[in-house]
Amino acid sequence: MNDQVTEPEPKFRVRARHTESTITVYQAYRPEIGVPAARDGRFPASWKRDRMTWIKPSFRWMMYRCGWGTKEGQETVLAVEITREGFVWALRNACLSHYVPELHGDRAAWKRQLRRAPARVQWDPERDLQLNPLPHRSLQLGLAGEAAGRYADDWIVGIEDVTPLATEVRSLVRAGRTAQAVGLLPQERPYPLDDEVLAHLRA
Repeated sequence: MNDQVTEPEPKFRVRARHTESTITVYQAYRPEIGVPAARDGRFPASWKRDRMTWIKPSFRWMMYRCGWGTKEGQETVLAVEITREGFVWALRNACLSHYVPELHGDRAAWKRQLRRAPARVQWDPERDLQLNPLPHRSLQLGLAGEAAGRYADDWIVGIEDVTPLATEVRSLVRAGRTAQAVGLLPQERPYPLDDEVLAHLRA
Protein backbone atom coordinates (compact mmCIF):
# COMPACT_ATOMS: atom_id res chain seq x y z
CA MET A 1 0.00 0.00 0.00
CA ASN A 2 1.48 3.34 -1.09
CA ASP A 3 1.35 6.20 1.32
CA GLN A 4 -0.03 9.36 -0.22
CA VAL A 5 2.37 12.28 -0.06
CA THR A 6 0.74 15.67 0.37
CA GLU A 7 2.69 18.41 -1.37
CA PRO A 8 3.20 21.57 0.66
CA GLU A 9 1.07 24.56 -0.27
CA PRO A 10 3.03 27.01 -2.47
CA LYS A 11 3.86 30.23 -0.65
CA PHE A 12 2.19 32.39 -3.29
CA ARG A 13 -0.98 30.98 -4.81
CA VAL A 14 -4.51 32.31 -5.13
CA ARG A 15 -7.12 30.06 -3.53
CA ALA A 16 -10.76 30.99 -3.90
CA ARG A 17 -14.31 29.89 -4.36
CA HIS A 18 -14.82 30.11 -8.10
CA THR A 19 -16.88 28.97 -11.07
CA GLU A 20 -16.08 28.91 -14.78
CA SER A 21 -16.94 32.61 -15.04
CA THR A 22 -16.68 34.10 -11.54
CA ILE A 23 -14.56 34.31 -8.41
CA THR A 24 -15.83 35.16 -4.92
CA VAL A 25 -14.03 37.73 -2.79
CA TYR A 26 -14.82 39.06 0.68
CA GLN A 27 -15.19 42.48 2.25
CA ALA A 28 -16.59 43.76 5.54
CA TYR A 29 -18.44 47.04 6.03
CA ARG A 30 -20.57 48.85 8.52
CA PRO A 31 -24.25 47.86 8.16
CA GLU A 32 -25.19 51.15 6.51
CA ILE A 33 -23.16 50.04 3.47
CA GLY A 34 -23.16 46.26 3.74
CA VAL A 35 -26.90 45.69 4.19
CA PRO A 36 -28.08 47.69 1.13
CA ALA A 37 -25.20 46.27 -0.93
CA ALA A 38 -26.38 42.72 -0.26
CA ARG A 39 -30.02 43.69 -0.79
CA ASP A 40 -29.50 45.50 -4.09
CA GLY A 41 -26.50 43.63 -5.50
CA ARG A 42 -24.51 46.84 -5.81
CA PHE A 43 -22.87 49.32 -3.48
CA PRO A 44 -24.97 52.28 -2.28
CA ALA A 45 -24.16 55.88 -3.12
CA SER A 46 -22.47 56.26 0.28
CA TRP A 47 -19.76 53.78 -0.82
CA LYS A 48 -16.72 55.93 -1.53
CA ARG A 49 -15.22 55.38 -4.96
CA ASP A 50 -12.28 57.66 -4.27
CA ARG A 51 -10.89 55.37 -1.54
CA MET A 52 -8.93 52.19 -2.07
CA THR A 53 -11.09 49.14 -1.45
CA TRP A 54 -9.48 45.81 -0.56
CA ILE A 55 -10.95 42.50 -1.71
CA LYS A 56 -9.87 39.15 -0.31
CA PRO A 57 -10.45 35.69 -1.85
CA SER A 58 -9.82 33.98 1.51
CA PHE A 59 -12.79 33.69 3.89
CA ARG A 60 -10.53 32.85 6.83
CA TRP A 61 -8.28 35.84 6.20
CA MET A 62 -11.38 38.02 6.06
CA MET A 63 -12.45 36.58 9.40
CA TYR A 64 -9.03 37.46 10.80
CA ARG A 65 -9.30 41.00 9.47
CA CYS A 66 -12.84 41.69 10.68
CA GLY A 67 -12.77 39.56 13.84
CA TRP A 68 -15.59 37.35 12.60
CA GLY A 69 -17.66 40.48 11.94
CA THR A 70 -17.23 41.88 15.45
CA LYS A 71 -14.88 44.79 14.75
CA GLU A 72 -16.35 48.26 14.61
CA GLY A 73 -17.15 49.32 11.06
CA GLN A 74 -16.82 45.73 9.81
CA GLU A 75 -19.97 44.19 11.23
CA THR A 76 -21.45 43.14 7.86
CA VAL A 77 -19.41 40.55 5.98
CA LEU A 78 -20.04 40.37 2.24
CA ALA A 79 -19.25 37.65 -0.27
CA VAL A 80 -18.91 39.49 -3.58
CA GLU A 81 -19.03 37.40 -6.74
CA ILE A 82 -17.15 39.11 -9.56
CA THR A 83 -16.17 38.20 -13.10
CA ARG A 84 -12.97 36.32 -13.63
CA GLU A 85 -12.09 38.76 -16.41
CA GLY A 86 -12.26 41.66 -13.98
CA PHE A 87 -10.15 39.88 -11.38
CA VAL A 88 -7.43 39.03 -13.90
CA TRP A 89 -7.50 42.59 -15.29
CA ALA A 90 -6.85 43.89 -11.78
CA LEU A 91 -3.93 41.50 -11.27
CA ARG A 92 -2.39 42.40 -14.62
CA ASN A 93 -2.59 46.09 -13.76
CA ALA A 94 -1.51 45.77 -10.14
CA CYS A 95 1.73 46.64 -8.40
CA LEU A 96 3.10 45.03 -5.25
CA SER A 97 2.44 47.22 -2.23
CA HIS A 98 6.03 46.82 -1.03
CA TYR A 99 9.40 47.14 -2.73
CA VAL A 100 11.19 44.01 -3.97
CA PRO A 101 14.56 44.76 -5.61
CA GLU A 102 14.49 41.63 -7.81
CA LEU A 103 11.17 42.72 -9.33
CA HIS A 104 11.32 46.51 -9.38
CA GLY A 105 14.95 47.46 -9.87
CA ASP A 106 15.41 50.68 -7.96
CA ARG A 107 13.04 51.99 -5.32
CA ALA A 108 12.16 55.11 -7.30
CA ALA A 109 10.93 52.98 -10.23
CA TRP A 110 8.72 50.99 -7.86
CA LYS A 111 7.25 54.18 -6.39
CA ARG A 112 6.43 55.48 -9.88
CA GLN A 113 4.77 52.18 -10.74
CA LEU A 114 2.82 52.19 -7.49
CA ARG A 115 1.49 55.69 -8.14
CA ARG A 116 0.33 54.77 -11.66
CA ALA A 117 -1.18 51.37 -10.90
CA PRO A 118 -4.97 51.26 -10.33
CA ALA A 119 -4.55 48.13 -8.20
CA ARG A 120 -2.06 46.83 -5.68
CA VAL A 121 -1.31 43.45 -4.18
CA GLN A 122 -0.02 42.32 -0.83
CA TRP A 123 0.49 38.79 0.44
CA ASP A 124 -0.29 38.19 4.09
CA PRO A 125 -0.06 34.94 6.03
CA GLU A 126 -3.11 32.75 5.49
CA ARG A 127 -4.99 31.89 8.68
CA ASP A 128 -6.27 28.70 10.23
CA LEU A 129 -9.65 28.42 11.97
CA GLN A 130 -8.18 29.81 15.18
CA LEU A 131 -6.91 32.71 13.04
CA ASN A 132 -3.28 31.77 13.65
CA PRO A 133 -0.85 32.45 10.76
CA LEU A 134 0.04 29.67 8.33
CA PRO A 135 3.31 29.36 6.35
CA HIS A 136 1.68 30.17 2.99
CA ARG A 137 0.27 33.49 1.92
CA SER A 138 -3.16 34.89 1.11
CA LEU A 139 -3.72 37.47 -1.61
CA GLN A 140 -5.18 40.87 -0.78
CA LEU A 141 -6.09 43.00 -3.80
CA GLY A 142 -6.52 46.76 -3.41
CA LEU A 143 -8.57 48.62 -6.00
CA ALA A 144 -8.45 52.37 -6.59
CA GLY A 145 -9.40 54.82 -9.31
CA GLU A 146 -10.27 53.03 -12.54
CA ALA A 147 -10.11 49.61 -10.87
CA ALA A 148 -12.55 50.61 -8.11
CA GLY A 149 -14.96 52.00 -10.69
CA ARG A 150 -14.80 48.86 -12.81
CA TYR A 151 -15.31 46.73 -9.71
CA ALA A 152 -18.43 48.58 -8.60
CA ASP A 153 -19.99 49.08 -12.03
CA ASP A 154 -18.89 46.21 -14.25
CA TRP A 155 -17.45 43.21 -12.39
CA ILE A 156 -19.99 42.46 -9.67
CA VAL A 157 -22.30 39.55 -10.44
CA GLY A 158 -23.85 39.24 -6.98
CA ILE A 159 -23.40 40.21 -3.33
CA GLU A 160 -24.37 38.01 -0.39
CA ASP A 161 -24.41 38.90 3.31
CA VAL A 162 -22.46 36.07 4.95
CA THR A 163 -22.40 37.57 8.43
CA PRO A 164 -24.61 34.75 9.79
CA LEU A 165 -22.12 32.22 8.43
CA ALA A 166 -19.24 34.05 10.10
CA THR A 167 -21.13 34.07 13.39
CA GLU A 168 -21.98 30.37 13.18
CA VAL A 169 -18.46 29.27 12.30
CA ARG A 170 -17.03 31.40 15.11
CA SER A 171 -19.44 29.83 17.60
CA LEU A 172 -18.46 26.32 16.51
CA VAL A 173 -14.75 27.13 16.74
CA ARG A 174 -15.17 28.58 20.22
CA ALA A 175 -17.08 25.46 21.26
CA GLY A 176 -14.28 23.21 20.02
CA ARG A 177 -16.45 21.74 17.27
CA THR A 178 -13.78 22.16 14.64
CA ALA A 179 -14.95 19.48 12.22
CA GLN A 180 -18.38 21.07 11.99
CA ALA A 181 -16.83 24.50 11.52
CA VAL A 182 -14.63 23.21 8.68
CA GLY A 183 -17.70 21.72 7.02
CA LEU A 184 -19.31 25.15 6.81
CA LEU A 185 -16.32 26.95 5.27
CA PRO A 186 -16.59 28.07 1.65
CA GLN A 187 -14.80 25.61 -0.62
CA GLU A 188 -11.71 27.49 -1.76
CA ARG A 189 -9.67 25.77 -4.46
CA PRO A 190 -6.51 26.83 -6.28
CA TYR A 191 -7.51 29.48 -8.77
CA PRO A 192 -6.09 28.86 -12.27
CA LEU A 193 -3.82 31.68 -13.41
CA ASP A 194 -1.15 31.82 -16.09
CA ASP A 195 2.30 32.24 -14.58
CA GLU A 196 2.79 35.57 -16.29
CA VAL A 197 -0.25 37.05 -14.50
CA LEU A 198 1.44 36.72 -11.10
CA ALA A 199 5.08 36.95 -12.20
CA HIS A 200 5.30 40.65 -11.28
CA LEU A 201 3.43 40.13 -8.01
CA ARG A 202 5.27 37.34 -6.22
CA ALA A 203 7.11 38.96 -3.36
